Amino acid sequence: MNNRYGTLASWVYNLDKPVGRSFGDIEYYRERLSSCAGPVLEPAVGNGRFFVPMLEAGIDIRGFDPSEEMLDYCRKACSARSLEGRLSRQTFESFSYDASFAAIVVPLGSFQLTTDVAAAKAVLHRFFDHLALDGRLMIDLDAIGGFLGEGGRVRSWTTEDGDLLTLTDTRVSTDYVAQTTVTHLRYELWKDTKLADTELELFSLRWWGVEEFAMALREAGFVDVVISGDYRYSEAPAKGCETISFEARRPQ
Repeated sequence: MNNRYGTLASWVYNLDKPVGRSFGDIEYYRERLSSCAGPVLEPAVGNGRFFVPMLEAGIDIRGFDPSEEMLDYCRKACSARSLEGRLSRQTFESFSYDASFAAIVVPLGSFQLTTDVAAAKAVLHRFFDHLALDGRLMIDLDAIGGFLGEGGRVRSWTTEDGDLLTLTDTRVSTDYVAQTTVTHLRYELWKDTKLADTELELFSLRWWGVEEFAMALREAGFVDVVISGDYRYSEAPAKGCETISFEARRPQ
């Protein structure tokens, strides 16, 4: 149940982060990807929040996700807009394509779902191997400040049928040595004041130091690493920055 995005979790995600909702990343990457001369890959595509706007912008993008529930939302979003969504169920650790990509983009901290350092570095090598020569890898990471809260929030959403979905997050552990957090996410569906369904997931994340991640990229073979804060290309992250974007290139 770790980082699984089951039925209720995917439903809440789709309500909270619908297709097209931007945190600055959609506009930023639409511009960064506009000059790509080949296909683009989005790992952990989720419900299509980012993927669909890239398709609508004319970008040749494909995507994968380990959650079939999330992929269902993405497929429906593509179908509703008469878009061809080339999607598959795969994981960071084992994804495989015959084609090479001009760019691989992982927005909004999804890479941090891989909490084991060795596994994360292996994923970076896999990204490298799937890029064409001179292809670019683009990854967003959340700054450490987003990991240090205690949790305990209760949030709610009203469904299309007028029912209530709630999410309670409870921090289980923060490991400052391993740079990881583990949170219990309890999802509940309420119909006519009665609990109709519930789902518990473990949500694990790892934070990275800025130079630590840049070194990991170089170790994987990438060059020309550019680090940007809050979607301002090449502006170094500063104190209070929420999102740190890394862009690196596979050499020719």
